Formats: sequence, structure tokens, C-alpha cells
Amino acid sequence: MKLSELITKDVINEQDGLKLGKVYDLEIDPASGKVNFIKVKDGFRILSFLKNNNDIEIPWNKIIKIGNDVIIVDTYLNVNSKKEEK
Repeated sequence: MKLSELITKDVINEQDGLKLGKVYDLEIDPASGKVNFIKVKDGFRILSFLKNNNDIEIPWNKIIKIGNDVIIVDTYLNVNSKKEEK
């Protein structure tokens, strides 16, 4: 799958069904060539000006399914803690 195909998909949290945003980048381990994280822009654009950084890094192993239109992730607690760290 190409990055251009991933960035058209919404990222949905399986825990509560919330839209987390859209993929805009990947972090790849140069030694192994494996994807470490998908980088997601926060889906709540209205409040994004109130935050310094509204990006979320979701570990690749937290992706449950990549469908035609969405990416389902199981990372609610990890996403919140990542956002608070930044």
C-alpha cells in the first residue's frame, strides 16, 4: 500500500468510534524498513488553533484493520497520553 492511499483514509478509534483524523505521514525504521508509526492530524479542526501540536503518532502494531475508507486503531489510551506529552 502506498502513502498516497493511506492519506485518503480516516483513522477511527475502535474503543469509542471517534474519528482521530487523517494520516499525513509515516515514521519508518531505517534499519529494518518497517513502519513504526502512522502520523495523524487531529480530526477536530475547529479547536486545533487552541493546541500547539495536534498531531498523533499511532504505533503500527495498534492498527486493527485498514479498510477501503478507514483505518481502525485500538489505541485510545496511547493516543491520549501521546497528545498530553506534546
